[in-house]
Amino acid sequence: MGTPHLDKLLNQNHLVQAIHTAVKGRARYKVYGLHYSEAFKRYLESRLLEQEIIWQARANSYTGNVLVIFHPDKNLKAIALLIQEIVLDYRQKCSKSVAAVIEDSNLHFFDTKENTAFHKGNKQNIFDFARYQISMQRQLDQTNSQFIPVLGTVCALVCATGLLYAYNLDEAILLSIQKLHTPLLDRLLLSITFLGDPLFMLISSFGLAISPLYHNRRPSATILGIAGVGAILLNCLMKILFGRARPALWKHIINVGQHSFPSGHAMVSIVIYGFTGYILALEFPEWRLQIYALTVVLIAAIGFSRLYLGVHWLTDVTAGYAVGLVWLIVCILSLESQQKKRSLLEAG
Repeated sequence: MGTPHLDKLLNQNHLVQAIHTAVKGRARYKVYGLHYSEAFKRYLESRLLEQEIIWQARANSYTGNVLVIFHPDKNLKAIALLIQEIVLDYRQKCSKSVAAVIEDSNLHFFDTKENTAFHKGNKQNIFDFARYQISMQRQLDQTNSQFIPVLGTVCALVCATGLLYAYNLDEAILLSIQKLHTPLLDRLLLSITFLGDPLFMLISSFGLAISPLYHNRRPSATILGIAGVGAILLNCLMKILFGRARPALWKHIINVGQHSFPSGHAMVSIVIYGFTGYILALEFPEWRLQIYALTVVLIAAIGFSRLYLGVHWLTDVTAGYAVGLVWLIVCILSLESQQKKRSLLEAG
């Protein structure tokens, strides 16, 4: 499908790089220009699925990767060359479109230096800059729409906390949960609550930061560390500020601190596990729903374990989730902002 001249040009530009090739008939490629370009993502998937040898194609504009499942008889190089030709076709189409827009509407975001470069014939640099400007705006709009349900969840948690406190339902709920106690559940919930221990979570976050999951993801690893430390410090500050006493409805079977609001286990777990789930979903988009579901179940189980053990009121847990979710959003937006800036720098 390609020519020697084309292959040479593609190899020089490093447009496509195979990164996961262990399974025959299945490979993941890093594609230059895919970062934060939803339009390119759709175009690439559409073109790949037109080929009979391609059984499945899923591009990810966050990671810049495309997962391709293809006929086992085809080799990795043939698939890479196919992707490379699609990349060049897309660049050519976009170059013509952007050039027409520049000529017709005289876009205002090009400064004098860039206009000079344009008139000197450096059209490719202007095309790259324009494409990243447009794709960044599109990605920003997409991110905003994705966070609407999350912000709705925060509002729901805040409202639930207020209503539970106003109607004094905390004690009745804990006493109802206390009826569920059995020796087997005691051991199980003690194990689950350990997974949400702030110190364990902090150590785990630093362990994850140096794990293969975050290989070549230094910004993600840095944000994960900041997220964990920030959540713990913020929780300690809020506990001192509110100074709410822990429940004492029955004898505790674990040692706990003096203050209870908001729950540190709930707050830190939603930050650390939530951020890790977000990164895993980016790395393995084909398992995104399963990853998110397991993350939610784990975080919810940790919160319930605090109620089961009688060391937190329900309002402690819901408030911890609400504050932790807000901090998680801040950390994710910070990571995406860094990635967008890096993409602009790479675009030249």
